[in-house]
Amino acid sequence: MNAQHPAPDLALIRFDTKIAVVLREDLEPWQRLNVTAFLVSGLGTTVPEVIGEPYEDADGTPYLPMFRQPVLVFEATKDTLKAAHSRAVSRSLPCSVFTSDLFATGNDRDNRAAVRAVGAAELDVVGVAVYGAKNPVDRVIKGSRMHP
Repeated sequence: MNAQHPAPDLALIRFDTKIAVVLREDLEPWQRLNVTAFLVSGLGTTVPEVIGEPYEDADGTPYLPMFRQPVLVFEATKDTLKAAHSRAVSRSLPCSVFTSDLFATGNDRDNRAAVRAVGAAELDVVGVAVYGAKNPVDRVIKGSRMHP
């Protein structure tokens, strides 16, 4: 490769942390995408170390920074997802939640009000994102499986 396009470092980068999203298995495809996007959107502001450096193409066009590590997406039954949510909260891991009520709202204010109106144990969780050290996150998402 030339100086403008140096050879990529082929060393595998391993992370001691994990970003995991768990979705309820009965969601429609458009819902899975929408819920995933919403769930991960708060991580960068709350846990800034998950964000890498800004991107730039060969023409110098700047692009926004993205996560510095993969986001692993899983699916689970309603009961497994409820347990994952409970474990994430009880372990005080950074997490976000998406409930079925949010499909009927159209803005952030109403989304927050819908979540605030229901106790944690009664939330109809359709998705949760969690960040932390690998082992605690693995314990939180236990019983879920990789999204197909």
